[in-house]
Amino acid sequence: MKWAISRRAQQLTSSAIREILKVTERPEVISFAGGLPSPASFPVAAMEAATARVFADNPAAALQYAATEGYLPLREFIAKRYNVGVERVLITTGSQQALDLIAKVMIDPGSKVLVETPSYLGALQAFSLFEPEFTSVPADDKGLQPEALTAELTAGARFLYALPNFQNPTGRRLPLERRQALVARAKELDVLLVEDDPYGELSYTGDQLPTLLSMNPDGVIYMGSFSKILAPGLRLGFVIAPPELHFKLCQAKQASDLHTPSFTQRVAYETVRDGLLDRHIPTIRELYGKQCQVMLDALARHMPEGVSWNQPEGGMFIWVQLPQGLDSMAILEEAVKRNVAYVPGAPFYASNPQRNTLRLAFVTVPPERIEQGVAILGTLFREAIASAPQARAA
Repeated sequence: MKWAISRRAQQLTSSAIREILKVTERPEVISFAGGLPSPASFPVAAMEAATARVFADNPAAALQYAATEGYLPLREFIAKRYNVGVERVLITTGSQQALDLIAKVMIDPGSKVLVETPSYLGALQAFSLFEPEFTSVPADDKGLQPEALTAELTAGARFLYALPNFQNPTGRRLPLERRQALVARAKELDVLLVEDDPYGELSYTGDQLPTLLSMNPDGVIYMGSFSKILAPGLRLGFVIAPPELHFKLCQAKQASDLHTPSFTQRVAYETVRDGLLDRHIPTIRELYGKQCQVMLDALARHMPEGVSWNQPEGGMFIWVQLPQGLDSMAILEEAVKRNVAYVPGAPFYASNPQRNTLRLAFVTVPPERIEQGVAILGTLFREAIASAPQARAA
């Protein structure tokens, strides 16, 4: 029987990352593909104790339906941490739901949406379901270029989606002067900013730059997540939005899942209420900084001439450029045959993809396996360059 499927559903595509992850389930594969936080960073003992307290204190409430906006003590914790009113905070079922809710509230078919070059694949997926017209904003190795935001480029745009901190996929961080310029241009041109910030706490040195939200609270929707600083299995994210948009996001969430699970919200709050994040996040920074350096050292040893990469100051990713004329998607098949996986760069572009790019994630791979996997990739890329005379350095 042939079922009638909506036009919107017919346009759905699978995530390139999720498809690659199916391959990486094989134990012999060295996977630099999945952007998964390291299990070594999960505060298991603290969360176990928090769970016991939740069941001891008020188990019925923890297992019951709850308010759409989220568990009030957790919202108050977030509000205090970001210096905003609690009435602006909405708890979401992961930050991916936040992307979906923002798309539902802000995008009509044909709406102009501004995105970085490249941008987070999960956001492009979430937004695409609502049929926007993407406009790519130019970027360089320091991130988005605020001077590119002209009246013509931004005219009619519903919002600009940006990841200023250790961006997925490139790992780059937007410098302070560009943040200031971006907020100023957005104000001048009346462009709403959607700031996605799951990695802001993960600077290897512990330094933090001000959020776009802090620079313009009434012109920014801010997205945060507990996935990278506690555990992704909690599926806890949050949105901080201007009041009129907060209300619409709540309405959209009511239609989606009524509310984020009460139980996980209470466990998270019990885990963090006594200042655990301030003690725990430095251990994540130290772990990820060491892992990053291991991969940077391996790249320096094994990559052939013509291959380049960035030097992240935080986060979980390194962005690699192969010589022009090579296609990382085409090379991936051979990489998997040699038991190494990565994510090709092309799916991260809303338009005009650079096919000679790829993302390497390093936080879940042991150092000896990083060395082994990078060595295999170095050999593979050297062979690809030799067999493609047209290849040239980016």
